[in-house]
Amino acid sequence: MSLCHLLQEDVNYEVRRYDGGKFACVDTDSRSFDEASREAVLKLLKYMGGSNDKGVGMGMTAPVSMIAFPKADGSLSGKLKVGLRLPTKFQVEPPKPIDEGIRIEDRPGMTVYSTQFGGYAKEADYRFHANRLMTVLGDGAPYQRNQYLCNGYDPPMKPYGRRNEVWLLQEEP
Repeated sequence: MSLCHLLQEDVNYEVRRYDGGKFACVDTDSRSFDEASREAVLKLLKYMGGSNDKGVGMGMTAPVSMIAFPKADGSLSGKLKVGLRLPTKFQVEPPKPIDEGIRIEDRPGMTVYSTQFGGYAKEADYRFHANRLMTVLGDGAPYQRNQYLCNGYDPPMKPYGRRNEVWLLQEEP
């Protein structure tokens, strides 16, 4: 990962480059963003915990990354692509998921504009921080406007010092 830290109009953000890799992914289309994310994350946690053809627990990786699709009014649809990067040890030969709703996906590397915030993040929090970052970047910045990533780094039982991020995917030249 490469990194460039910036501060503009009281919004801290970074430009980061991530390598690609294999991810365990769930596509969902529930009634709400919060419901969809909760359901998908539980499926992925079971898979990572050993609900796979090898019965092996792989441990947790971070972040849980949710590709969100904003509607015309700015709210997020229940359509989500939720993913966890597989640990390095399982990148070459990942265990096959038992749950047919989980698939293993090769994702390419990416460059993102990232902003961080705390607390137990819900749809409204991700929307707020995404909108602030979009405003600071302005119309001329080369990022995808039809989707963004909502990322959570902490387990639910961690009450303080939580880390969440919004990533805007930079358009590749």
